Amino acid sequence: MDSCFATMSDSGFLPDPDDNIMNSLFQQYERVIVESLITSFGLDFLIKDQHGGDIDTIHNVRQIGNDEQMTYKNSTNKSAYNERGTYSSTEYHRGGNYQEIKHNAREEYRTSGTTVTDAYTGKELHFLGNSKNAPAKINAELDHVIAAKSIHEDRGRVLSGLKGKDLANSPENLQFTNKSLNASMQAKEIPDYIAAHPELSDEVKTNMMQHYNKSKSAYEAKLAQAYYTSPQFAEDTAKAAATVGFKMGVRQAVGLVFTEIWFSVKEEFNLVTTPFEINELLNAIGNGITQGFANAKSKYKDVLNQFKDGAISGVLSSLTTTLCNIFFTTAKNIVKIIRQSYACLVQAAKLLFLNPDNLPFGERMLATSKILATGASVVVGTLVTDAIGNTGINAIPALTNIVPVFCGTLVTGILTCSLLYFLDCSERMNQLVSVLNNVPSVSAEVNYYKQQALYFEHFAAELMQIDMQKFKDEVEMYSTLATDLNNAQNETELNVMLKNALKIIGVSIPWSDDFNSFMNDKSKVLVFE
Repeated sequence: MDSCFATMSDSGFLPDPDDNIMNSLFQQYERVIVESLITSFGLDFLIKDQHGGDIDTIHNVRQIGNDEQMTYKNSTNKSAYNERGTYSSTEYHRGGNYQEIKHNAREEYRTSGTTVTDAYTGKELHFLGNSKNAPAKINAELDHVIAAKSIHEDRGRVLSGLKGKDLANSPENLQFTNKSLNASMQAKEIPDYIAAHPELSDEVKTNMMQHYNKSKSAYEAKLAQAYYTSPQFAEDTAKAAATVGFKMGVRQAVGLVFTEIWFSVKEEFNLVTTPFEINELLNAIGNGITQGFANAKSKYKDVLNQFKDGAISGVLSSLTTTLCNIFFTTAKNIVKIIRQSYACLVQAAKLLFLNPDNLPFGERMLATSKILATGASVVVGTLVTDAIGNTGINAIPALTNIVPVFCGTLVTGILTCSLLYFLDCSERMNQLVSVLNNVPSVSAEVNYYKQQALYFEHFAAELMQIDMQKFKDEVEMYSTLATDLNNAQNETELNVMLKNALKIIGVSIPWSDDFNSFMNDKSKVLVFE
């Protein structure tokens, strides 16, 4: 089997006219079904897909507790959250920017009477307790726009490694408001407070949400910059990508070896005559396994290519999954689909851009289409497996894995065979391939000259084996004969020259004496030696 069966299925998939078309279809594409079964379903246990990918992200850790399937991927991050300490309101309202901003505003008010504006209501605020204050004036208090307790308890904040007090008391998270509203809000987040108090005016709601969104945006930017540029995130990402890449490489390589074993065992079974003894059957299995390993060993380059392609697709799928989970949570089946998609995309890109088999443009596009068709079939099969696994069949322990995997593999096999058969046998596809093959391209010109260079290389190798002295003597002999024949004055002279030429060359004349007398004798036979 070649390193990628789909890439080599560019021609030859024509059914036997005397055979049942479905039997022929299955025989032609049996390797696709077997390889799909072995790699995509049989060996997928080598890679453990996780809900939310393999890396902790700010988005995902915040789902812990709300999403029962979500867990920490790194135990260090879990320990850091568990050791965050108990929230202390006094601690968050003491020192730092909180006291400095409040003190500066109070001093401005005391010395020059400068008031502050309520960020939510827009009204003028005063600092009571000073000689200039009147009891009717509204008292000012400094509010955490994003509640200090929410910041302290935020799993994303702990993941970033930033201190909650520094984030809560940053200038963009502090706004003055009146004492009554501040006391009413307590530790609630602004969106929750607005939802619980529909009596608030539209102006107050708008102001509150504007300040909240602005503070939230600055807060999230700080967390993202701190965590996603940290050495820990880079290390976790690299480890996860390397692990998935290695496992995907092993899966692809082992799948090729197992496929060779399967077909070798099948060939041995075909040689067993019936009736048979059990030892014959066991010997056939043993011989098939041995021959399968031998076949795989002889195709070690294909095995290495499978490992390399699988490793590349694994690394890319891991990085893509991590990127996705920064913004949204990927379910297990989504992670698997990303892996399966990259397994085909890497092979397709390799064929399309590197063209290792030097295929014409049309054939290259056809082979690429087959790879993508096979990958799409595997994705559909994966969705079917997941859909059936989510039904009530999970309640039957013995059938939990068997039925979903069987159905997914069956769908993959049928869909793959149908698509490949269409791509090979469709008249329109063949016409399109022919048109594309005639499209001028730089690669076509390069391939042409590569082929010519290969021809010259073979020709030069043959010339190196020629006896040059003998070759020169023969050239001189034929040149002399040609000159003499060209100078013949009549047919008699030409006839004599031809007889002499045959003798020189070493060709015996199949008649003796006069040619006409020989031919008139019916008992004579021309024998050329």
